[in-house]
Amino acid sequence: MSHNRRNTAHADPHEQTNLQHDATRRTLLKAVAGMAGAAAVNGAGLLTAGASLFASGTAHAQGSGKTIRIGYQKYGNFVVLKARGTLEKRLAPQGISVQWLEFPGGPQLLEGLNAGAIDIGTVGETPPIFAQAGGVDFVYIGSEPPAPKGEAIVVPEHSPIRTVADLRGKRVALNRGSNVHYLLVKALQSAKLDYRDIQPAYLAPADGRAAFTQNGVDAWVIWDPYLAAVQRQANARVLVDGEGLVDNVQYYLASRKFAQAERPLVQTLLDEIEKVDVYARDHVSEVAAQLSPLVGLDVPTLELALNRQSYDVQPITEKTIAYQQQIADTFTNLKLIPRKLDVADARWKTV
Repeated sequence: MSHNRRNTAHADPHEQTNLQHDATRRTLLKAVAGMAGAAAVNGAGLLTAGASLFASGTAHAQGSGKTIRIGYQKYGNFVVLKARGTLEKRLAPQGISVQWLEFPGGPQLLEGLNAGAIDIGTVGETPPIFAQAGGVDFVYIGSEPPAPKGEAIVVPEHSPIRTVADLRGKRVALNRGSNVHYLLVKALQSAKLDYRDIQPAYLAPADGRAAFTQNGVDAWVIWDPYLAAVQRQANARVLVDGEGLVDNVQYYLASRKFAQAERPLVQTLLDEIEKVDVYARDHVSEVAAQLSPLVGLDVPTLELALNRQSYDVQPITEKTIAYQQQIADTFTNLKLIPRKLDVADARWKTV
């Protein structure tokens, strides 16, 4: 890791946030440019280009030559769905194609949805809270059961840090606004620590891994399969996972406009996810072997991650909304989001 990158782990939190936003913006610029077939899109034109693409995508979904644009990450059941190609086969007779766009984390994916680069995506439990606070117009369309062991706070193998209480004054890397942000808050509360008792370093997964392995931070809060990878490849020690602290739910989201205009298409997608869930739950080794060349991780690492994942797509319920409201209120109280939210405003009305 370069000297400059090592220093980012020690930077002021606001500086870290700006660095991450810059990286996210570059990711989106590249993605939108590629989708638009342009050589480049300048910063001022990002939202305009995104809005244009969004309008185009919605129009496609209402006539011949349709395209559904799906955002995914290096985790979750969308990866399996993409690898198996069953959604494409299901939609092809209707003249609908599928376009996949990978994002490094939930916050970045939701910025992509806000920019109009995608119609549907999958994220953890915290990104939707920050997105709703930021005015992103989306709805929850489905979820997977809790998978609390799929995220954790890790420290180097020989670190003197043995309990969460030992994080007082320490530098902790995390992707701001991601699912692990809530895990960190709850873990600190359980240890009678305030969020201000640590030094957060807001880093996307790749930079977080680099800072962690080169001792730029004292701990890293991360999710699978990055968690499984750093455990197996760098002997990271789990300080605490989400068990007993958070649910770690995977959500499927759609832009409100798309979900309202394309109810049958959204339902078809959920049906295919349900089939993939059944397959993946019963064929972990096969799925790991299939995904390995696609995500750049070895089979044993993926098996470790997949065995901590949950499989059983479910509709959004009152319990779901109550849990998300609890997360929203937590971040409001910490003044990490600017206003109180009504999470129910983002619930998809299926009828």
